[in-house]
Amino acid sequence: MTGSNDADEPDHSETASGDSQSAVIFAATLTPHRSLGPRGFAVMMAFVGLTCFFAGLMFYNLGAWPVVGFLGLDVFIIWLAFRLNYRAGRTREYVILSRDALTIRRVQPNGRASEVMLNPYWARLEVTEEEDEGITGMRVRSRDEAVAIGAFLNPDDRRSFAHAFRAALAEAKTP
Repeated sequence: MTGSNDADEPDHSETASGDSQSAVIFAATLTPHRSLGPRGFAVMMAFVGLTCFFAGLMFYNLGAWPVVGFLGLDVFIIWLAFRLNYRAGRTREYVILSRDALTIRRVQPNGRASEVMLNPYWARLEVTEEEDEGITGMRVRSRDEAVAIGAFLNPDDRRSFAHAFRAALAEAKTP
């Protein structure tokens, strides 16, 4: 759960009329964690590339020249997997709670956004918890509708979000 100043981020301010009923009680931007930054990725790819290059030279000198192509393919597949992982890391979820509405906005890596608005009076947070792993899933349920949130968060961030969001829901429901 991190803050962000993305252009896609919704405005969390009060309405133009200044109605205190619609003041934001809780606002969170959920983002996936990526532990390997661009510099670390470059270092790792250089290490993998050099390792495969020298291993390829060794196999070539031994007469096993077809292995060189497979080592090059290994480097490409590792690069592709990390690029796809970084692309998936651009996913964002915005959770905005006021006394009037609970808005959950999900922005996909390609920029496509979907938004769900729920009545906070009927909303409740459901968590799936396992003894060894902690919280493994969360969803907001409002009457017959359920919306999964924070699927990409780690268990500690899920626990932190769940605690803060439950407190905010309780506050939104009090008159």
